[in-house]
Amino acid sequence: MADTSKVVAEFFGDESFPIEWESEKEKNLFWVYDDLHCPRPVSPMYNDIGNWVLTCDHMFRRFGTPFATDWIGKVVNGYLYTTAIPADADMAVPTEQLGFQYRPRVPSNDDPGYAEKIGAYLGAVLPVYGANFPDWWRDRLVPEMTRNLKFLESKIDMWEEIPLADWAVILEDAIDILDRHWKIHWMLNFAQLSSTLALRGTLEAALDGEIAQKHEEILGRLQNSSADRNWDGIALLVALKDEVREDEILRAAFSKENGAEILAELEGTERGQKFIEEGLKSYQREFGWHAVWSHEFIYPSRFETPEPVLDVIKGYLDSDYDHRPVVADLAEDIKKASAELLEGIPEGEVLEALKAANEINLKIAPLTPDHHFYIDQGTHLHTRLVLICIGRKLVEMGALTEPDDTIYLKYNELRYLIGDPENFDAKSIVAERRAVRAEQEKIRPPDFIGTATESQLEFPYLNLWGFPEKLHHDTETKGKVEGLGVSPGVIEGVAKVVASPEEFDQVKQGDILVCQMTNPAWTPIFAIIGGIVCDAGGMVAHPAVMAREFGIPGVTGTGIATREIKTGDRLRVDGTSGVVEILEG
Repeated sequence: MADTSKVVAEFFGDESFPIEWESEKEKNLFWVYDDLHCPRPVSPMYNDIGNWVLTCDHMFRRFGTPFATDWIGKVVNGYLYTTAIPADADMAVPTEQLGFQYRPRVPSNDDPGYAEKIGAYLGAVLPVYGANFPDWWRDRLVPEMTRNLKFLESKIDMWEEIPLADWAVILEDAIDILDRHWKIHWMLNFAQLSSTLALRGTLEAALDGEIAQKHEEILGRLQNSSADRNWDGIALLVALKDEVREDEILRAAFSKENGAEILAELEGTERGQKFIEEGLKSYQREFGWHAVWSHEFIYPSRFETPEPVLDVIKGYLDSDYDHRPVVADLAEDIKKASAELLEGIPEGEVLEALKAANEINLKIAPLTPDHHFYIDQGTHLHTRLVLICIGRKLVEMGALTEPDDTIYLKYNELRYLIGDPENFDAKSIVAERRAVRAEQEKIRPPDFIGTATESQLEFPYLNLWGFPEKLHHDTETKGKVEGLGVSPGVIEGVAKVVASPEEFDQVKQGDILVCQMTNPAWTPIFAIIGGIVCDAGGMVAHPAVMAREFGIPGVTGTGIATREIKTGDRLRVDGTSGVVEILEG
């Protein structure tokens, strides 16, 4: 049946952002601008083989969700919008009436009662994932993913020796690996959902159904992690910082202004060359598989570009940052939050159930940054390097101009080119698409398109983008920006509006970072900032989690921060209320 709930908001396009709609039913869905993963125009190759929505049907099939059967994407003016397909026969039928391509693997359209009947299945299996997934992750899934990524690295390391046709086959392997790793991703997501729902549910039962603000803050602290791949990467950067601090030649190199100058200075001395080979490249090999936006293939990884890594080390050196006391304090706070969670709960079954739920939650919390490391970052950036290696071969043959031209081709176009490099004019296609993308970069996409109804706003994952709260923020009052308060505390400081890690050298100790969104590539900068304000994200998005772990005030989901705030503005950030005041412009 059709969605008859109340319409909260709608946007069908205008002159500044025209939209081609395939049908009225497509217009009736709530499409969210995916600034969480892909805040810039998406490339043809990413959309064809790497788009995270490509495996979402697996998530809904595997778990039997009663609220949706798929999560699909629509590229509008270059920008990715996504929407959930309700588990409802009228919306899920893949017919001409729907008006756009949709082939769900969940056979809900064969059974009008699917949504009502399948919920019991989800309720039965979800606790199994919550209780067992940390063990599956450690013993089975991480070894599998590591083996797959090492396989791709072995090919990348010897790219010159591998013929073009062999690279075509390796690309198919990379696509299969992407597909498999994202299926693991969705298993993890639902295991996390299970653990957080179980913890909240047992707490509600213990508190007779009402969770006060104090307990909301405790639940937030219990999502933090003091031992994960993020902290492992920071530990190595701190070790490199300590090495620089103790060596006169290295200190002289790091007195330069930015990463490019530091790299040139290091390359000019024997000691600097040793630091590059034994320290910098070790970091790049293990932790360099991320980029400014790690899902998209267009952006170079830190594995390819060492300069941003050197900028971070310089920042750590200038502030003498040491992660160890931060990690110790964080671990202690997680212990305290676990104790505070149980305060006032009498001995008995309810207390034991709450303890058990939190034990599972604490095991799963570190898997949020870890899955970014292996999947969102690692798998996508390894696939990018496969495409770059193919591009190098085609540049050598004169069929392309730059190695990353492959990313501006569609999947089948690249296959046409590999099959017949002399007779497929890829250069003109790439030139046109680069020009189109440059124009798309100038567009400011709206937060959503289509129709926001009360029922569609209940989709569980919309909180990742800050909905439904985002619909009600004040975007008109000058001198003030509203968002979600995701990490408590109030701080005043100087704003630094940053678009990528290449600009990290502009950020000084205590500055307030203002950006569209962050991902694990941005984690090292949290060590020196005093607060963070983002356009995108909700309570469990990367900047929110990192702000809580580093103990700094944070506001996400503003939608307008990077438009309204300028570098040099003095801000007051309230990470509890979600209000950001521009004190001085």
